Amino acid sequence: MTKKYEFDWIIPVPPELTTGCVFDRWFENEKETKENDFERDALFKVDEYGFFLYWKSEGRDGDVIELCQVSDIRAGGTPKDPKILDKVTKKNGTNIPELDKRSLTICSNTDYINITYHHVICPDAATAKIWLDGIRKITHNVKANNICPMMCLRKHWMRLSYCVEKSGKIPVKTLAKTFASGKTEKLVYTCIKDAGLPDDKNATMTKEQFTFDKFYALYHKVCPRNDIEELFTSITKGKQDFISLEQFIQFMNDKQRDPRMNEILFPLYEEKRCTEIINDYELDEEKKKNVQMSLDGFKRYLMSDENAPVFLDRLDFYMEMDQPLAHYYINSSHNTYLSGRQIGGKSSVEMYRQTLLAGCRCVELDCWNGKGEDEEPIVTHGHAYCTEILFKAESAAANYSGSTTKVHPWLSSMVNYAQPIKFQGFDKAIEKNIAHNMSSFAESAGMNYLKQSSIDFVNYNKRQMSRIYPKGTRADSSNYMPQVFWNAGCQMVSLNFQSSDLPMQLNQGKFEYNGGCGYLLKPDFMRRADKDFDPFADAPVDGVIAAQCSVKVIAGQFLSDKKVGTYVEVDMFGLPSDTVKKEFRTRLVANNGLNPVYNEDPFVFRKVVLPDLAVLRFGVYEESGKILGQRILPLDGLQAGYRHVSLRTEANFPMSLPMLFVNIELKIYVPDGFEDFMAMLSDPRGFAGAAKQQNEQMKALGIEEQSGGAARDAGKAKEEEKKEPPLVFEPVTLESLRQEKGFQKVGKKQIKELDTLRKKHAKERTSVQKTQNAAIDKLIKGKSKDDIRNDANIKNSINDQTKQWTDMIARHRKEEWDMLRQHVQDSQDAMKALMLTVQAAQIKQLEDRHARDIKDLNAKQAKMSADTAKEVQNDKTLKTKNEKDRRLREKRQNNVKRFMEEKKQIGVKQGRAMEKLKLAHSKQVEEFSTDVQKLMDMYKIEEEAYKTQGKTEFYA
Repeated sequence: MTKKYEFDWIIPVPPELTTGCVFDRWFENEKETKENDFERDALFKVDEYGFFLYWKSEGRDGDVIELCQVSDIRAGGTPKDPKILDKVTKKNGTNIPELDKRSLTICSNTDYINITYHHVICPDAATAKIWLDGIRKITHNVKANNICPMMCLRKHWMRLSYCVEKSGKIPVKTLAKTFASGKTEKLVYTCIKDAGLPDDKNATMTKEQFTFDKFYALYHKVCPRNDIEELFTSITKGKQDFISLEQFIQFMNDKQRDPRMNEILFPLYEEKRCTEIINDYELDEEKKKNVQMSLDGFKRYLMSDENAPVFLDRLDFYMEMDQPLAHYYINSSHNTYLSGRQIGGKSSVEMYRQTLLAGCRCVELDCWNGKGEDEEPIVTHGHAYCTEILFKAESAAANYSGSTTKVHPWLSSMVNYAQPIKFQGFDKAIEKNIAHNMSSFAESAGMNYLKQSSIDFVNYNKRQMSRIYPKGTRADSSNYMPQVFWNAGCQMVSLNFQSSDLPMQLNQGKFEYNGGCGYLLKPDFMRRADKDFDPFADAPVDGVIAAQCSVKVIAGQFLSDKKVGTYVEVDMFGLPSDTVKKEFRTRLVANNGLNPVYNEDPFVFRKVVLPDLAVLRFGVYEESGKILGQRILPLDGLQAGYRHVSLRTEANFPMSLPMLFVNIELKIYVPDGFEDFMAMLSDPRGFAGAAKQQNEQMKALGIEEQSGGAARDAGKAKEEEKKEPPLVFEPVTLESLRQEKGFQKVGKKQIKELDTLRKKHAKERTSVQKTQNAAIDKLIKGKSKDDIRNDANIKNSINDQTKQWTDMIARHRKEEWDMLRQHVQDSQDAMKALMLTVQAAQIKQLEDRHARDIKDLNAKQAKMSADTAKEVQNDKTLKTKNEKDRRLREKRQNNVKRFMEEKKQIGVKQGRAMEKLKLAHSKQVEEFSTDVQKLMDMYKIEEEAYKTQGKTEFYA
């Protein structure tokens, strides 16, 4: 974090516990020797940090219980073994009830099955109560399980200080054993001597001699942190023996900060904050004064709470805790009472205690009628030959006996949050819409529903609760992988707590956060009714930014107490597309369980679609494959940078010294081809500076600088060379159609028809004219002009001839107009058909171009797919087939998105071109109809005008 976070992990230890008290101790275990079964007058204490309960009695070695391994402390407890009971009562009296009030039982374990019981007898009942309450107060301290490496070293030093021999001194050989897994015995003892401590194998030390400073110095002598020294040198460039303030600021912002973080909520490191860090971890006053950090100060910083691998505030309650139950993941167990196999296994009340104390919030009780006369209810795995336990609680059950065939009201009243019902289908669940209805699914059935109706399953889990349990064939109490059901939003993914396998590690690693309360709020999109989420999709979730995670495993510390070869696996679990397992593995470092250096190339999880659900798992193994330690870290709480990752046992119990030194890089996932764009967005000045520097380097090599615009123009020109010129269509008009051969043929025919009509009319006019002239000539023959003028017959004949001529001319005009109108109509039909033919040809031409464009695009995309496969195959940074397959899958997904976008764009472009052409065609048809109508109107107007004028026609 850029802001300082005070990691307040210490729960104050009551003063009565740090002062100590003298108790008797007895131990009832067949494996223990008889000398150790009863210890008188041992001084018991708890250290100031609440790490240990330790004791020492006269003439015996000191002993220690690590309080992070104390699961419970209980009142009471007396020996069942008569011999031990005899020893106890001789010292403390024979009043067993009184003895029980003074007794305490301390339960410690490193798994949930193999419990070690330490029994103590206090001076009185009041003291027993103080110690009972005091130890309960300081155990189950989730924060103390996440202390920094520096405090882990101090914790181990404290343990060595308490493991004294009979004289009360610390054996040197126990100190030497700490480092025996990686160095020769001679070297270890030489380093012990150099640290100012006794170097004889049989020597002892006083607590005053064995200071933490000497132990810390010895640690660096035996395990020199060359890994940190190399990092230190890379920061200082090897030019000085300190990191300057400017260098430290740059290191913190470039390496130790997640670049995805909001700069307002998580400001960049600046002088004030970095000066605080230097002052906190630098011991050299001169360097403090000069605001510089030495190598020792740098080591202390890297091993501090300041540098935790996860945001430490996630260990507190940080989630909303007032939402509906269906909105939470709930830490859940299956057949809680079983401590072993599912068939023929042992049932134990202790499993309920251990499971609940481990953070489980959903336990299972299989209740059956007992076999006695009163049929007192029992808990067992029905018909599986498992042992039985009584249903009634040890400290309560109520005066009730009888058959459980009808559920007793007392039992029924305990179930008040959910009503279990048989699942009838997602549609039925929607129809009923009863939020408190809950259904259970065997893992196989749940998986089938998930495969068939994944989105429906997610939506079901938004309003109702589902419980998943292991299939019946898991007789060995193995577990299924819970992640796939968490991905679907299933709240109660129940596991067999007695099996400390990988699924159980994922479960306990996940539920360690949010105060270890056993409830985790599901991501927003898995709660909201207006969001759809497919847990099998590769595409990013709406509103969630995909991440990229890179993990470099640099070195290990105290990985084994044996001189064995070790290696580290780094896996990721999340959505199916985000899950990568058994793929990233370091080389084997032989014969060194103390401080192996791996210095691997980074393991890159290139695309994490859903960081909210993803976790990283570090697994450390012996060369034989035996697991040495593991750690589960949630990706959404992960801190970037150089971090120490403290390891856990298979059952997720903290281990004091084993740790890994890693470098974690977190980024926003950027698809191929967008790297420069993202770099420019995140750091415009830096991007511009890099571009300028590149141009200068090219110029120095004799390559002329080309401006960005010129380069783009050149590239564009080259690209356009390959492209076909755009299609340009001539507009279809009356004039353009008249030039078409098809129309010209119609026009010639019409001209011929009109010419024939006109010749016919001319012939008729000539004939009429000749007839009329002959008739007039006959009437005027032999008459004078005055006679002709005054002859009524001649006048009447002329009037009749004029009428005949006018009628004939009107008829001719009408016939010609009718023909012309018909010609216009015929022309319109011909032109319209021709126009449609021309337009259809243009559309066909455009469709052909579009088909060629699609074909070219498909060819280009096919070539790109082939080039992508070739590129991935030849990528030397991808070392395994799985890496190459995943990279190829990712690139193909990016290509598919790009191809789909290109096809979408070309489709839109083609659609627009076609729409534009059809619009032009429609406009052309409209204009054509308008022009034709104008011609028709012109002929009509002429005809009407001719009729209106009432004109008499004369011939010359």
